[in-house]
Amino acid sequence: MKLVFAIVHDEDGSKVMEELNKNGFGVTKMCSSGGFLKAGNTTLLVGVDEEKLDEVIAIIEKKSKSRKQVINTPATPGGMNGMNGMYMPYPVEVTVGGATIFVVDVEKFHKV
Repeated sequence: MKLVFAIVHDEDGSKVMEELNKNGFGVTKMCSSGGFLKAGNTTLLVGVDEEKLDEVIAIIEKKSKSRKQVINTPATPGGMNGMNGMYMPYPVEVTVGGATIFVVDVEKFHKV
């Protein structure tokens, strides 16, 4: 048995859960946030038999789309030089979304 930890963008979390449930997989949802953009994430836990692992990963990949997002940085690219100590935010395009997936072995599993 395997335990899949999938960290997905909040916008994709419900779509991933719905598709996994539709295909007979139980899912536990935990709210989380990323350290870089401090954006909301959804962490999904899925217990799965090893022979169904590829199916779970394929569903997560299919329903977790990466996308471009523009964010404002807290300072100018050259720092504060020439700005009299003022911070000037500037827009930067970053890729968000997709999924980060961890798979670990489960030594024991009990459902009570």
